[in-house]
Amino acid sequence: MNDAIRGTARGTAPVPLSVLDLVPVGTGTTPAQALRSSIELSRIADRRGYHRHWIAEHHSAPSVASSSPAVILAHLAAHTQRVRLGSGGVMLPNHPPLIIAEQFGVLEALAPGRVDLGLGRAPGTDPATAAALRRSDQGGGDFPQQLSDLLRFLDDDFPAGHPYARVHAVPGPVQGATSRPPVWLLGSSGFSARLAGTLGLPFAFAHHFSADNTVAALDLYRQSFRPSTLLDAPYVLISVNTMAADTEREAHRQVMAGALAMIQLHAGRLGLLPSPEEAEAYDFTSAEWKFAQNWIADIVHGTPDAVRNGLNALQQRTGADELMLTTLMSHSNDARLRTYELIADAYGFPQD
Repeated sequence: MNDAIRGTARGTAPVPLSVLDLVPVGTGTTPAQALRSSIELSRIADRRGYHRHWIAEHHSAPSVASSSPAVILAHLAAHTQRVRLGSGGVMLPNHPPLIIAEQFGVLEALAPGRVDLGLGRAPGTDPATAAALRRSDQGGGDFPQQLSDLLRFLDDDFPAGHPYARVHAVPGPVQGATSRPPVWLLGSSGFSARLAGTLGLPFAFAHHFSADNTVAALDLYRQSFRPSTLLDAPYVLISVNTMAADTEREAHRQVMAGALAMIQLHAGRLGLLPSPEEAEAYDFTSAEWKFAQNWIADIVHGTPDAVRNGLNALQQRTGADELMLTTLMSHSNDARLRTYELIADAYGFPQD
């Protein structure tokens, strides 16, 4: 299973590079257009040598069309041949573990040997929507038990006498499947870092919105790690908010639009992602301007060379085994696709 987890660096990249996709929807566009853009992004990832393309689960957000990762991934599987496809992640408390085991069993059957199952314990939405999804007051408190059930469904190894011993995830091992998707834990704090290490699972850290916690969480994961049948040594992926453009000015315009989107989100003003023109015309308060500058400081952005240097420095500082790039809150489909092409060029990735 180690080979299904560990990637290979391409070109001059120090570690494998991957894609995290929220399927963003900007003003003047539709979810259908955003989804078509994600298909094109997956083709770019497949063609240029990115290691993975993961879809994040979010709900009740007009600006994010990734409410059903498994459905999107099934479609991407039909348009790609090599890139690994996965969830970044499925929010496990929102779903019965059996359903997730079955969905990802289907995906593994559709794209054998290139499916990842990344799991998170946050709701991926606001409290009211989380309540509508979960229909209970447990929240993520029983996450370790849900994870245990999911792993047993994936392996079809509930012990005799267990209430689920005769329940099978289909497709799955009971049908003679030779592989199953490797399970990853996602997190932005120490809880999932410690759990991933204890279980010997690969760990994906949300550096793109929790940069201050990155080093401490990765240290905790590595210290907690115990080898497993899945993984013999720690493997760390960090997600990085990134924007590359032909000029520094254009990259800055794009990330300022993203900063305005975050300001609106924090203020509860849900809507489509604002354009760079809307951001340029917006009258920021002093507090909003400070927030925007702090937000931008954690984005690796600029010309392709500047982005490459910034990514290399971040990898050195964290010791990450893989970098997963996201154009978080990007209004423009063209700008986000261009980002991945420019970064691939900067690292000398193949063109085929």
